[in-house]
Amino acid sequence: MSDDLPLAGRTFALPETRLLDVLAGLVERRGAAIWRCPMVAILDHPDEDAVLAWLRHFIQDPPALTILLTGEGLRRLLACAERHALDEAFRQALARQPTLVRGPKPARVLKEMGLEPRWSAVSPTTAGVIETLRTLPVAGRDVGVQLYGEDPNLPLMTALQELGARPRPVAPYVYAPKSDDERVVALIHALGEGRIDAILFTSQPQYRRLRQVAQEHGLMDVLERGINRTQVAAIGPVAADDLARHGVRVDIMPSDSFFMKPLVSELVRVFSRPAPPSGH
Repeated sequence: MSDDLPLAGRTFALPETRLLDVLAGLVERRGAAIWRCPMVAILDHPDEDAVLAWLRHFIQDPPALTILLTGEGLRRLLACAERHALDEAFRQALARQPTLVRGPKPARVLKEMGLEPRWSAVSPTTAGVIETLRTLPVAGRDVGVQLYGEDPNLPLMTALQELGARPRPVAPYVYAPKSDDERVVALIHALGEGRIDAILFTSQPQYRRLRQVAQEHGLMDVLERGINRTQVAAIGPVAADDLARHGVRVDIMPSDSFFMKPLVSELVRVFSRPAPPSGH
């Protein structure tokens, strides 16, 4: 194994969609072969009127606090505002009241807008957001919540209500199936046959789609066998927690910076060790 190509001889499966080429490039430059199988597409929410109504309410009557769960969601809100010539009004309203970000990605988008979050969650998870909220004066106040996908995030909504807050949620985007079933089935068989060294999960819906196709095609045993013999990588604790809820162990995850480059660095660290025995 060359120091210049520390991942040579390895094959990694990438369910990523939006930044697939970026992630694939990072891995391929280190010598690995790539199995591309984008699991989900990210689309604007089909009910743009609902998102627009939320934006107008936000501009006219900003909540006391806004929780931003994802960078993608903030970008989609800004894009919707731009389509309706509300982007500057939205930015100004966002600047006038405090924000709580779940992790570094929404913080980065705020910075691109010339803004800074008032608070960051103690950990980049829903549980971390809730823990931070318990230290803030939200009782009797409106709290804007930018959701991820169409997940209503019932634990967060319940926590806000128990704290006496009035949540104002918005779902700026949805997840849709990307790869056709045939390609996903081929990946499941490749996992089951031990032809994949690691699979890299970068968002929650990816494994859910993999599992859905396995169930529909009677391949859950093959998927579970394949996952058990394959190194499973997660970009951060949100993806890792979702995998754990489905009974999937996570072998590889960056320790503190939950982006693609740290994930690839961790892959290099793990796979630069002597190769594990067959059936790892």
